Amino acid sequence: MSAQQVWLITGAGRGLGVDIVKAALQQGHRVVATARNVGKAAARLGSHANLRVVALDVTRPEQAEAAMQATVEAFGRLDVLVNNAGNFRAGFFEELSPDQIRDQIETLLFGPMNVTRAALPRMRLQRAGLVVTISSTAGIAGQAFCSAYAAAKFGIEGWMESLSDEVRPFGIRTMLVEPGFFRTELLSQGSTEYAALSISDYADRTRDTVEAWSGMDGKQGGDPARLAAAVVELAGREQPPVRFAAGADAIEVFENKARQLVDQAQAYKALSRSLVLE
Repeated sequence: MSAQQVWLITGAGRGLGVDIVKAALQQGHRVVATARNVGKAAARLGSHANLRVVALDVTRPEQAEAAMQATVEAFGRLDVLVNNAGNFRAGFFEELSPDQIRDQIETLLFGPMNVTRAALPRMRLQRAGLVVTISSTAGIAGQAFCSAYAAAKFGIEGWMESLSDEVRPFGIRTMLVEPGFFRTELLSQGSTEYAALSISDYADRTRDTVEAWSGMDGKQGGDPARLAAAVVELAGREQPPVRFAAGADAIEVFENKARQLVDQAQAYKALSRSLVLE
């Protein structure tokens, strides 16, 4: 890819998206920053000769197509797509309503699929491009109170891992980014919605978890500006990593999960091998 790339970044009106836009512009790239609220995004990002701000609700395929068209009209091509838009529907599975779970998967899984589907024809035509998707350590290892969020992020992991093999012959690469706890706005009221239902068996754990997570907002150890700079740096490499464990806590999650999988594979090895037809 050329030294000066054209980037399309979703969820660029707040949180990590803002930092990725700024990091890409700082490196001389041209950026189409998308958000549901263009006014707020423009106010956060300011003006820049290499920046365009475009409306995009990632759950609307027609808006994804329009954002792609706006990118090509503004800058002539698309080199890097960053699927960053997201939200958080937190709670125990039984307490989350079906609508909350559907909304979570619609935004976090089908949303990136909509935008990527709009971007791939242009990248195939160019025989070049990079699709970056911001996943989470919750896509590597599930945990209580994250059942809907982890379901969507696990889906992203499988989809992107499969897509990587599908589009590699066209010169298109993919990169998953799995951040741990970063000081973004994910736990803020604008991004996080807690379970709508209340079941007495979960009440104490729900109250304690909400209190703990609310208290963590703005105090996470990860620096989003450094993460954004790392994403831009990796995107400029000839061979970006298929996965990037972002943060010391993410490395720990990866390593623990790898050990668990090996242990689980070994636990019933004889029984597993006995299932093959003679």
